[in-house]
Formats: sequence, C-alpha cells, structure tokens
Amino acid sequence: MSVGTVAGLAAAAAVLTVASGLRTILRPPGMAPAPTVTLPSTRDAPLTGKAARARARRVHGEIPQLLDLLAAGSTAGLSAELSFRRASESLRGPLGEDLRRVARTADLGTPWRVALGQYTDQTGDPDLRRTVTVLTRTEVLGVSLSDATRELATSVREGRRAATLERARTAPVKMLFPLVFLILPAFLLLTVVPVLITTVRSIN
Repeated sequence: MSVGTVAGLAAAAAVLTVASGLRTILRPPGMAPAPTVTLPSTRDAPLTGKAARARARRVHGEIPQLLDLLAAGSTAGLSAELSFRRASESLRGPLGEDLRRVARTADLGTPWRVALGQYTDQTGDPDLRRTVTVLTRTEVLGVSLSDATRELATSVREGRRAATLERARTAPVKMLFPLVFLILPAFLLLTVVPVLITTVRSIN
C-alpha cells in the first residue's frame, strides 16, 4: 500500500470521527440518545432510530412557540383547554400534529388533561412535561395561564441558551481527542512522511 493511500485512509477516518463528535456535541439538551423512540403521530408505523431522534428534536424545538401560543390564547380570554386546542391548530410541525391527535382523542371522550399527560409520558420531554404541569395547575387552581406560560417560556429559553453556551465551552475539550490521535497523524502522513521518504531515497 502506497504512502498516499495510507494518508488518504487516515484523513477519511479523521473526518468521520470529527463529524461524529460534532453531532454528539450539538445534540439539543434534554434529548435522550436512545436508538429507538416511539411517538404518537399520524404515521402508519412508529419511527425508529435516526428519524425518531430527528422528530423528537423538532418537537423539543417547538415547545417555546407552544408556550407563546398558550399565553396568547389565555390573554384573549380562552380557558386552558381552548388555549391548548387553538395552539395545536396553529403549530405546523410534528408537535402540532401530535397535539391535534391528542385533541381528537379528547373529542372521543378521554379527558384532555389525561390524553395530554399520556402523550407527555410517551415523549419524555422535560420541557413538555413542565408545560402540561402548568396547564393542569392553572385549570385546577384557576390561576393566570398567560402569566404562568410566559414565565415558563422565558425559563425554557434561558435554560436552552445556557445549555448551548455550555456545550460551546466544552467543544474544544471534546475535539482534543480526534485532533491529537487522528488529524495530526494524518497531517504528518501527508506532509512529513513524503519528505522523509524523498530524503532517504536521495541519500541512498
């Protein structure tokens, strides 16, 4: 095997390792890395593996928008249930699809808080669980839904911002291993080794 072939293989391995490390670093907070995730949706079969994780990330990303819509509905004078229904109709991503399915389940006789709680248990998203807790508390105690959802939306956004900054601070440390053990050896193979071989041949 030639020097160029060895160097090419080492460089390819370095690129693949760096890409895998970046995907791990940039995973949104609160998302479980489980290989199989089953979410209620309008699909005929549950998603698994990479597709399920991507959908779960999209659901997780829509929660602040859901909170804003709940606050807007409550400000307009709607009850917690009506605010939930209007918010589910306004969302266009996978979270909206799931919440509309929850609303249809409630139309068939299941209490909407129970149906929403079951969906939350299946997703396992901590921010969605906090949202359902706020909805249930405001419905039972009669406190202001708009104030509670706005406070929660602010808390969720601040938490995600802090988590993103933390991942950014730890990224250089996580990149040290592939840099030292893969990128630098590949660089040496591409630059130093050919020079050494040429020097040895010229001496001989």
